[in-house]
Order: sequence, then C-alpha cells, then structure tokens
Amino acid sequence: MQNYNDFSVSFLSTMQSTKNLSVKTITAYQSDISDFCRFIANSDITEETLLNYVQYLCHKKLKDSTINRKLIVIKMFFEYLYRNHYINENYYLSQKFKFKKERKLPKTLTVKEVSTIMRYLSEQKEQASTTFAKWKSNRNLALIDTLVSTGIRVAEASAISINDIAMSEKVILIHGKGRKQRLIYISCSQTWDNLIKWMKIRKAMNPFTDKLFLNQYGKQISIHGIEYIFNSVRDSCGINPKATPHYLRHTFATNLLANGADLRSVQEILGHSNVSTTEIYTEVTVERKKQVL
Repeated sequence: MQNYNDFSVSFLSTMQSTKNLSVKTITAYQSDISDFCRFIANSDITEETLLNYVQYLCHKKLKDSTINRKLIVIKMFFEYLYRNHYINENYYLSQKFKFKKERKLPKTLTVKEVSTIMRYLSEQKEQASTTFAKWKSNRNLALIDTLVSTGIRVAEASAISINDIAMSEKVILIHGKGRKQRLIYISCSQTWDNLIKWMKIRKAMNPFTDKLFLNQYGKQISIHGIEYIFNSVRDSCGINPKATPHYLRHTFATNLLANGADLRSVQEILGHSNVSTTEIYTEVTVERKKQVL
C-alpha cells in the first residue's frame, strides 16, 4: 500500500521548481493535496476513490470555485503519480467533472463612502500632534489613497519598493499575480502629494526595508496590516461593516467604466489576465447602463 503523503511532498517540490509558482499558490496546493491524502488515508487510489472524493467535496458545501481549484490540483497530482509509475492508471482521464461557478457581482463602496474615508484620514493627519501620530496618519492616508486611486491589490501595495517608483513620471511598477508586472500612473495630484509627504517622513525613520509602506517597526507592512488599517478606518467612519480593502479595487474599476473607460484599458490597469474577469464590472455600472439606454 502506497504512502501518498510522501508522494505529495515530491509533487509539490516538482510543481514549485518547474512552474515557478508563488509561495501562496504552493501553500494552497499543499492544503488541497493534504485534504485528499487524509480522505484516502491508507487506501489505494482507484477510480472509485476519486469519485468518492468528489462526492465528499460536494457534501462539504464548498464554493464551486474552491471545488474547481481542488480538482485541478488533484488532476495534476494524478498525472504526476501516473507519469512516475506510482499508480497503474490515470483514473482522472476517464472522468469529466463540471462545476459551474456562480458569477457574483463585485461588492463596491459608494462615492460618498469613499469620500468619507478620505476626509477622515485627512482630518487625522491634520489633528496629529505627536511624532508617531504624524507618522501613522501620513502613512495611512498615502496607503488608502493609493488603493483608492489605482485599484491595486492589497498584496501589490505591500510589495511596492521605493525603487519601483519613477518620480519624474509619477509611475509605479506593480508586481502582480503570477509574477506579472505592470505600470500604474498616479493621475491624481493630491494622491501624489500624499505619497511624497509620506516618503519624506518614511526616509527620516531609517527603515529596515526598501518597501514603500512600513509597519511601526520600520519593516514591510503585511497584507493583514493593511487590512487592519482599513477595517479601523471603516469602523471609525461608520460605513459598510462588511467592507474589505478589496472593495476599493472593485469601486475603482466600476467607476472607471462608468466614466467611459474601455474594457481593454481597465483590464490592463487592473492586471487581469483574461478580459472576462474585467467584464463582470460592467454589470455594476448602473449609471453607464442608463446613459447607454
């Protein structure tokens, strides 16, 4: 009887070295494979095993997107096992699994809610009296303003380095998903001024990293750190308690389309690999639909 946990380690190592996957993706793969190995326990892999596992996933009432991702990973795992002669047959090839993904509309904030957030952050900066309060308020304003004005992901904001900023062009190099890079232009003069003021304060802190946005210890701010800042501001402003920083990205994209931007341009700005991902925002732009009709 095979120990598939051992095979899963070599499989993940192969995936990481041959496909140049990110740490986050490998972690997700590891979770999916571990779940499968726990399910089969000490059993052998057969066609029935695979079908039982799919039924098990369905009964767990997971999202269709989660089931699809798990099945994609299992498919690659089966291919690896068969190619290396750990199983006699690739049972996945004889099956076809289809799970339609529910296409949910992106959740956004209203222009009024975004204005409330920006006004609150500006007031916090003006009212700051201590050195730490000035540092914190300037960072928070520059950070949230950048998210609002560019639509970049939280992880992308966390990863920005000082060297990624072309000062003369007001352009930032963004390191996106799948190791893809794109250039974002800061079109709003106020956003740029907030960034410049923050960078001056940041430099005086003698930080331990070249990352643009820092935590209180002078190190790169984490994704969770940015989420904590946004959640605190959100609660202080009394807006939608369910809102997350990703709402700002959705709001940015929706308003671009509502103001006449073409789909292809919005796709490039957001860093979407497929234009179908961007198309979902056309469903939210009610004002644009009114104008068209």
